Amino acid sequence: MNSLARQTGIPWRICNGRCGCIGMLGILALLSLISCSRLSSRPPSAHAPFQITGLLLPPLHLNGHLSYQIDSKQSDLRILVYRAGAMARVGHNHVIVNRLLGGWVDLAAKIADSSFALQLPVAAFEVDNAALRVEEGADFPGEIDTGSIDGTLRNMQGAALLNAANYSVILIKSVAVSGVEPTLAATVAISVAGHESRIVVPFNLVRLRDGRGIYASGNFVLRQSDLGLTPFSVLMGALQVQDEMRLKFKITALALVSR
Repeated sequence: MNSLARQTGIPWRICNGRCGCIGMLGILALLSLISCSRLSSRPPSAHAPFQITGLLLPPLHLNGHLSYQIDSKQSDLRILVYRAGAMARVGHNHVIVNRLLGGWVDLAAKIADSSFALQLPVAAFEVDNAALRVEEGADFPGEIDTGSIDGTLRNMQGAALLNAANYSVILIKSVAVSGVEPTLAATVAISVAGHESRIVVPFNLVRLRDGRGIYASGNFVLRQSDLGLTPFSVLMGALQVQDEMRLKFKITALALVSR
């Protein structure tokens, strides 16, 4: 962390020697009892098995209900964070990804009776992967240096923001599901570092042809303030992060044959 970041005392965002401000937000989430390991600049392996606990199991089967477990190998959440302020030109936008989504889906014959719970381990966030920046296009040019990425991860997971030591995951659970397949919307309760918010998430749902799974995807804008977080701002607002960020997700869930 450089002197500007130390002076502001704001985690999650750091200014490198070129004043490249990183603004970062943890988000969408899911249910878990994963303990937070030592912070690392490397995300957990995408092939690491997801450990299910009792809290991550779907409700007992009811007539007309189908239960699914989220497959972390085929699921991810991507967050696009944008610079703002009069000095925005000296900063850069950021791509944040989490590839260890977990949880369950209980799909009922009547969509309104369906429910789900998801988890996002805080330690699994990855910032500014070079390949993902290329995928996201012109708004995310060039590679970000390793030092800035490592500092951002440490600050993001620190006590002043995501507080990974006490809240190792971001949690999300459905409150209500509405719409007509494939176009649906879910009101969800999201818990970030102990603060719970409710938002509406639009998504598309596709049932796989073999009946062994479902696929959900979404692309929407969310404000940091909707999660009870204050967007980064320094130098009287001359250098800041936009309140709005874009979330993209794809989730594959596989049918549970038995428990």
